[in-house]
Amino acid sequence: MDGHGGHSATRTRRDTVRFYLIDHRTAAGKAIDVCLLLLNLVFIGIFVAETYPLSPGQRAALWAAEVVIAAVFTAEYVLRLYGARNRLAEATNPYTVVDLLSILPTFAVFAGPGVIAGAGGLGVLRLLRVVRVLRFFRFTRDEEFFFGAVSVETLRVVKLLMTVAAIFFVSAGLFYDFEHAVNPRVRTFGDAFYFTVVTLSTVGFGDITPATEAGRWVTIAAILAGIILIPWQASKIVREWTHKDRQNVACPDCGLEYHDADASHCKACGHVIYQEHDSRE
Repeated sequence: MDGHGGHSATRTRRDTVRFYLIDHRTAAGKAIDVCLLLLNLVFIGIFVAETYPLSPGQRAALWAAEVVIAAVFTAEYVLRLYGARNRLAEATNPYTVVDLLSILPTFAVFAGPGVIAGAGGLGVLRLLRVVRVLRFFRFTRDEEFFFGAVSVETLRVVKLLMTVAAIFFVSAGLFYDFEHAVNPRVRTFGDAFYFTVVTLSTVGFGDITPATEAGRWVTIAAILAGIILIPWQASKIVREWTHKDRQNVACPDCGLEYHDADASHCKACGHVIYQEHDSRE
């Protein structure tokens, strides 16, 4: 990724914006990555902290910090659209959609005191706060990070851990939002997270149970997500390890991948695949 070099004379402002938002190698690109990562951690921390007993001054400070961070993420969102080659494709990109959803709850502050006071009108927006954790998946879109490149196998493991963490966090956040007002055993995010971990690990102590219909559906959805998504990500890791000595050449006829390095025909349908071999062999 050396687009910051010889092509700088012909690069437009949009090209520059796009480059530094995806760059992991230059000092500026690394700084942007680190800042966005840290701000996202704080953004998540604010959501969790607000579920605990706090003084009015502490809540005001957290709200001010949330507004500032949301403003930074809003600027990032606008810059990504501005710098994109295809703005419609960028706007509908899952990562970009998550970016927008994560800041929508904070946008309510700009709608005026009347809207902010109407907690019922902001109920749906408050639920969207839990998707903030999904912003971390943007940092795992390829093998390059601000600290360097990692192997495909390592990236698969990181995505698996991120999937597990996201399932736990999103489920706990939704469970808390639905339950804390009516369930005396769910007073903080920690209580909801404890319930989620115990439930998804199939231990099921029974000391916390859903008191609302929405809480039950969140529990069901979390269990199904754990059953489907975690094995799916784990299977990718196993497949990479199993086929690491094979070339990922897909058969043009049947689509089968990972043939032996010296294969000239597909082992499933017999179609000629003509794999290219290293001239040193």
